[in-house]
Amino acid sequence: MSRTQAGILVSDARSCSKAVGAFNVILLEHAEAIVDGAQIAHLPVILQVSENCIQYHNSLKPISLATIAIAESSSIPVSVHLDHAKSEELVRQALDLGYDSVMFDGSELPYLENVAASMRMASLCKSYGATLEVEIGEVGGKDGLHAPGVRTNPLEAREFAEATGAHLLAVAVGSSHAMTTRDATLDFDLIMEIARSVELPLVLHGSSGVSDADLGRAVKAGMSKINVATHLNSIFTHEVRGALENDPALVDPRKYVGPARLAITHEVSRILKILG
Repeated sequence: MSRTQAGILVSDARSCSKAVGAFNVILLEHAEAIVDGAQIAHLPVILQVSENCIQYHNSLKPISLATIAIAESSSIPVSVHLDHAKSEELVRQALDLGYDSVMFDGSELPYLENVAASMRMASLCKSYGATLEVEIGEVGGKDGLHAPGVRTNPLEAREFAEATGAHLLAVAVGSSHAMTTRDATLDFDLIMEIARSVELPLVLHGSSGVSDADLGRAVKAGMSKINVATHLNSIFTHEVRGALENDPALVDPRKYVGPARLAITHEVSRILKILG
C-alpha cells in the first residue's frame, strides 16, 4: 500500500536512526518528480502542500487531489501532509479531502494559546486517524526574514509535547525557511538535548539552507523528519532559466519544465539517500 501516515513513516525511520525526507509541492510537476525520486531511491517520502501553496492556487482541492492521486500511484510508501497551516478550518478541510498528516503552526501564538489550539488539532486529527505535527520555537524565514538565532527551549519543548498530544514536533535549532544558500549553522548540542528531553520524533524545518554533511549530522543528533522546499525550487528555476536562455524561441512549456522536473527527481533521490 503506497499511502502511509507520516507519523508511521517517521517513527519507523527514527527507530533505525534515520529520517524521512519531506518535500514541498507547488506545481503538479513537483509531486511527480518527488515521488519519482523516492522510487529511484527505494525510500519513503512525504509530499507537503503548504498554506502558501494553497493561496497561490486559490483553492485547496485541485492541487490536493492531484497530489493524493500521485501518492496513491506510487510503488513506495508516501504520505500527503498539510504544511504550516495556521487556520483550523483549513486543517479540517484537508483532512476531509484525504490528507493523512497535518502541521498546525501555532508558533506565533502566545505559549498557552499555542498549547490550547494544538490540543484541539490533536483531537481533530485523532478522529480522522491522522498524524499531527506542531511547532514550538518559531523557525524564521516564513515571511522572508531569517531568524537563525531563535532556539527552542528543551524543557518547554517537553512540556509542550506532553500537553498537546501531537505526534511530531518541529523545533528551532538554527535553520531558517527560504534560504537559497546552504550555510545555515545548526546547534547540534541543542538537537541532542531536545531529543533526550522529548519522546516525540523531531522535525527540522528550513533544511534547504543546511549542507549535505550537516543534514547527516542532524539525523544522527536526533532529527527524524527533514523538510526541504526552497532548495528544490532553486534547482527547478535554474533548469528552466537555462533552457530558455539556450533557446529564446522555445514556447512549449514541456520543453523547459520537463528538464526541471527531472532535475528535482535526481536531487530528491540523492537527498533521501543521505537521510535514509
